[in-house]
Amino acid sequence: MTPPPLTRRVLLTSSLLAAAGGALAGCDTPGADANPRTGREEPQLTDGLTDEQLVGAVLMPYAYGNDATTVSPGSVAGNQRIGGVNTPAELLAKYHLTGLILVSATADDPTKDTNPTTNVQSPAQARALTDGLRKATKGLPPLIGIDQEYGAVTRIREGMALLPTGMAFGAADDPALTEEAWRMAGAELAAVGVNVDFAPCADVLGGAGNTVIGSRSYGSDPGLVGRHVAAAVKGLQKQGVAACLKHFPGHGHTDVDSHQGLPVLEQDRAKLDAQDIAPFREAIAAGTWMVMSGHLDTRAIDPGVPASLSRKVLVDVLRGELGFKGVVVSDALNMKALSLPSGELAVKALVAGNDLLLMPEDLPAAYQGLLGALKSGALPRARLVEAAGRVLALRKRLAGSERPAVETVNSQEHAAVAAKAAAAAVTVLRGACPVRVPGPLRITCSPGNEQRVAWLTEELRPLGVQVGPSGTRVHITGYGDTAEDLAPDATVTIGLDTPYVLGAAKSPTLIAAFGGTRASMRAVAGVLAGKAPARGKCPVPVQGLPATSC
Repeated sequence: MTPPPLTRRVLLTSSLLAAAGGALAGCDTPGADANPRTGREEPQLTDGLTDEQLVGAVLMPYAYGNDATTVSPGSVAGNQRIGGVNTPAELLAKYHLTGLILVSATADDPTKDTNPTTNVQSPAQARALTDGLRKATKGLPPLIGIDQEYGAVTRIREGMALLPTGMAFGAADDPALTEEAWRMAGAELAAVGVNVDFAPCADVLGGAGNTVIGSRSYGSDPGLVGRHVAAAVKGLQKQGVAACLKHFPGHGHTDVDSHQGLPVLEQDRAKLDAQDIAPFREAIAAGTWMVMSGHLDTRAIDPGVPASLSRKVLVDVLRGELGFKGVVVSDALNMKALSLPSGELAVKALVAGNDLLLMPEDLPAAYQGLLGALKSGALPRARLVEAAGRVLALRKRLAGSERPAVETVNSQEHAAVAAKAAAAAVTVLRGACPVRVPGPLRITCSPGNEQRVAWLTEELRPLGVQVGPSGTRVHITGYGDTAEDLAPDATVTIGLDTPYVLGAAKSPTLIAAFGGTRASMRAVAGVLAGKAPARGKCPVPVQGLPATSC
């Protein structure tokens, strides 16, 4: 009798699995499960793969170029430098890679140092690139990853329906809205060909000094962060995009940027569990398919060893205590928190319990280091097979996911969801509710926020608010601003990123938007004009200010 389609897929022969070049996938740890109908062991996803294919299955670098096969001379030079090839497609083939991460960086991006190039600009270009990468991969599709957290860490901005920051969802504190928003985001990512989003950020923010996480965090309360990252996970994965919690066991209670050095978590184990690990536990229970290990010296578990290189953190705690069964991916291995040579680092990261190694500093060295360690026994074959099996299983799980047409990106429906999220976040921290500001208004800003001034001006005028060169001063502050960026004579000060700077402002009216998108400026305009309520509540404490004055 012909088996049903699912059984036929599971009973793929070893030779076909090998021909897939490591392109198959699922989510639990692969094992020798018996077929209940035959009593015989099923073939595993790693059966028949060469050592080179097994090693390639656990590597995810970036590549230069906006297309899979046709790139500029500068991109050819970049790819030759990192892998001895000309194009992204050739990089995939030469190293049998499980996939690539799409990268870009802007001046106000705290992760810019690990993104030395930009290979995504627009939805149509990204879809063409990812279509080319899929075509270049034998068997089932590759993993195409991206850091699309929204807010400061947003890789594709042009033409997308942009959500506000993670902290905005904490301010709105509506998990149903969070899930709806991330379901929309998942649909857009799927439409541009992305199937892994290295988001959401499950870090619980400990204070104003943590600028590398900042508004990427949903807030300072573990329960609030947990319910919203769980909702974001559900939203993304309902669209066939793997969510990835980061940065385990929690980057929120630090003041060192792991892109520049190794942060230290000083909490005792009880506080670590209650303050930092709790949101990961909740989102793992919600079914996340991936967790990212952080480059964090977690003194309560394995002092002196980065969590990303610690079996005590990744195996004993993450898998043993929290019961996580999916893919553990390292944070970028080209970050300055880690200083080992790429080959040695790749081996240590894999042995520690990572299944997927992200952005090695030297791809050929990492690849050869893993092969050499496999041959010498420094890397147990069973550990490599286990890691590759988990990654391949995820690829299989994602292979059947629908990819909407790229024309669906930033549709009216999607834009409406982004606008709803932005409006729900706006918070008044000082002043009357509803806000009453006498016009006309004069809008100013700290350096770098001129576009936000233009957007706010355009959104106010249809609401009957006059804006000109003189009048009541409204001042906008943004990412990374300090008290020096405030305007002492402003009647209204608006914060677009974390709200901490507002604690030093003297304005009688203070508004936190938790986002700098066009939709966020529209939401602020409605509040300034007295046409919309400010329902948000600040999800982090700001000295001298209430969570809301409304």
